[in-house]
Amino acid sequence: MAGSATEEKTFRRFLELFLREMRPPLQENDPVPMRPLSDLTSEDEVEGECLDMCLQHLCKYNCPFSLAAALARFTADSVLQSDLSIYHIQKTVEDGVDPFPQIESVAFARLVFNKLCETCCLWLKDFPYRRRPQPYYETSIHAIKNMRRKMEDKHIVIPDFNTLFNIQDQEEQAFFAVFDGHGGVDAAIYAANHLHVNMVHQECFSQDPGQALCRAFRVTDERFIRKAKMENLRCGTTGVVTFLRGRTLYVAWLGDSQVMLVKKGQAVELMKPHKPDREDEKQRIEALGGCVIWFGTWRVNGSLSVSRAIGDNEHKPYISGDADHHIVELDGTEDYLILACDGFYDTVSPDEAVRVVNDHLTENNGDSTMVAHKLVASARDAGSSDNISVIVVFLRDLRVPPPGEEEEEGAEEEGEENAVEEEEQGEIGGQDGANTDAGGKGHCFLQQCSAPADLAYEDRTDSLTDRTSLGLLGPMLGDEGWIRLPPASSHPPRSLALTQNLLPNEGHGGIWLPEPCFPISQKPSSDGQWSLAAALFGHAGRRSRRMEHVSPRWGWGSRRRGRAPRKLPGLLRSTCCVPHPQRCSVRRPDVAQPHLPCDSSLMM
Repeated sequence: MAGSATEEKTFRRFLELFLREMRPPLQENDPVPMRPLSDLTSEDEVEGECLDMCLQHLCKYNCPFSLAAALARFTADSVLQSDLSIYHIQKTVEDGVDPFPQIESVAFARLVFNKLCETCCLWLKDFPYRRRPQPYYETSIHAIKNMRRKMEDKHIVIPDFNTLFNIQDQEEQAFFAVFDGHGGVDAAIYAANHLHVNMVHQECFSQDPGQALCRAFRVTDERFIRKAKMENLRCGTTGVVTFLRGRTLYVAWLGDSQVMLVKKGQAVELMKPHKPDREDEKQRIEALGGCVIWFGTWRVNGSLSVSRAIGDNEHKPYISGDADHHIVELDGTEDYLILACDGFYDTVSPDEAVRVVNDHLTENNGDSTMVAHKLVASARDAGSSDNISVIVVFLRDLRVPPPGEEEEEGAEEEGEENAVEEEEQGEIGGQDGANTDAGGKGHCFLQQCSAPADLAYEDRTDSLTDRTSLGLLGPMLGDEGWIRLPPASSHPPRSLALTQNLLPNEGHGGIWLPEPCFPISQKPSSDGQWSLAAALFGHAGRRSRRMEHVSPRWGWGSRRRGRAPRKLPGLLRSTCCVPHPQRCSVRRPDVAQPHLPCDSSLMM
């Protein structure tokens, strides 16, 4: 199991700490660490429920997933080999034989946790050593209830699929899925626990995972409908699944949960969601005797706004359980996947999602930990009130250019460096280039600011989740030295706010200089060399910013393609001043502008 002596030592240490926390074997009346959602479990649900309980309980203690997957697999095999008939609920049926025997869930959970403890004790004494190479798919995950009363989304991430199912003769595989429930969370939880198990048990899984995924959706739908009839459940769920086997991507989906692929910085469409307003879906529903009508949005029989889903027994056959699938061969230039529910994709376009990810990675030097949080926040700020779940799966290291692009990037960087030097020489010499930038076409780098995505909205304008704009010239200072935040209506238009303090200086070859902005405790110097020094410092600052700029398309360490970014000339670069928040309703939301006051160190 462990890949090295250090890894084995880490795993052993975890097992020691985990066994200290766990109680002795659970007795008949002892409470279980995790209570099952349903009171009854059928025999075809045993494996999925066992794996889910083990993984959730181990991950609650921050167990490494490779170890958690191996422990869950070993525990599930032990449970499946046990005699489960002693846990069956005795029922009287007409023919004397119950075709679907049910197991009492709490007693079954005690068995699972006791088997898990036995496995941990056994492995602590004799740890199985087995090296298994595993490609690392870095993921970022975030989900919020948002403004809904309940959280009905579920997601599942299995980066080490082969270990979880003890698969020895296949390439490395990974499984990612998002399920968006409606009418309750039972269907989403059921799909998250059992769909991947049903996929592995399909005969065609080893040869055709795409077809196995579609059949798994059908089997999961049929079994949940049977369970819903027994327990009087009236709910359903949409779902989208991505399955990676080696360099092949398999996608399957039901309903309006979606996944998009980003390749070379561009969004690639992989699927079309199942909605009633699709012409083929509308024809299918009407051919079965149903109807699609407008009731706030297009709905099947005036009820559901999706045309395919798991569950929703009262809406069958109009709400189909047949999934579609798509296969993509990966060539190594793919950047990442974004799986999300309709609470995200209904308010954020694919291009906007790519921009949000690129901006976040650029601002955080490639750290992808909070990418999903930023995407969730962008959907909520765009007006989404639904549950929002987002999974970002990175298919390569974005800090490294994709294969075959290193030489091209190097040649472009050299050419752009020469172009930048020529441009700056022209600006210092008073050529037309400086005046062109000063004519209202300048551009400064913008930085986004947002509160954590899991903060709840408050119905007020000063909510912690509101975005703030940072003025270029800082806050307004009163005579008493306090910062004054004027009403939003008193601000000038954004175009004027960017240029109102940029005044032409006739004495320096037409170079635009900023109007001095000094702390209230200091006065400007009368030294005539200050303006010239400020102008030269402004050019150096702009060049430094251009050199530090990174490409949102090719990753870090490379320059942006095409012309150099535009800039506002003459702005002084300052590293010692802290931006001050300043609200302005006419400025672009979600964007903060850097505060660039004069640097007092330049004063003589």
